[in-house]
Amino acid sequence: MDERKMQVQARFGQYAQGYVQSAVFSQGADLDRLVALANPQNDWLALDIATGGGHTALRFAPLLRHVVAADLTTGMLQAARDHLNGQGAANISYSVTDAENLPFPSQSFDLVTCRIAPHHFSDCFRFVQECARVLKPDGLLLIEDHLSPDDERAARYIDSFERLRDPSHVRTYAGYEWQGMLLDAGLTVEHEEIFSMTGAKLLPWAQRQGCTAEVIERLQVLLVQAPDTVAEWLHPQCAGTSDATFDHHFIIIMGRKAVS
Repeated sequence: MDERKMQVQARFGQYAQGYVQSAVFSQGADLDRLVALANPQNDWLALDIATGGGHTALRFAPLLRHVVAADLTTGMLQAARDHLNGQGAANISYSVTDAENLPFPSQSFDLVTCRIAPHHFSDCFRFVQECARVLKPDGLLLIEDHLSPDDERAARYIDSFERLRDPSHVRTYAGYEWQGMLLDAGLTVEHEEIFSMTGAKLLPWAQRQGCTAEVIERLQVLLVQAPDTVAEWLHPQCAGTSDATFDHHFIIIMGRKAVS
């Protein structure tokens, strides 16, 4: 296992309970939107990659035959299991899984989901290829993640901001990059949409990853000193104060595997 994946395991094992309890991850209209787009059928078998607190798996479970909740981090998976068992989710099983090397046979799943996680993956295209491999013909891949602006320099500045808060962050992608990855993996892009979470508070966001006061101060500096292209994307407000906020942007993209 490479150093980056070990770092992901360590950090998310440490903060697993916070992600289980986080309103950002457990609630939100995006969960309902994912369900609406997938239009799941009650005989489907689904895989939820990087399940985190298990919120996506829990939302889909009543609508499907079975869901496999998969995560690289054992501690996170155990926290998700404890949470979901308390919700009475009997048709969810659990798998310690590397998103880039899925331990499942080809053509196993009708639906693969991954919500707000691919920016942690060392090789995102490999992840998309693996998803395409384990999908049945006509199966769906449904991804939601942070979105980068098309401007390359602004995107890398924002990556630096994200990585300062969470060193396990690898990279966010622009919409055209996601389209390219799905198409290159043999999937037909059937839907893409962008939405924003405006006015996200800096302090709770940083504290969820255990940031020190020094790191939070450096995050504030990056917001204050953001170039115009970055400021246009993040829309920082009250930067440098305890009331600092900025915007998160997300993409939802859905691809379908061809029928042989």
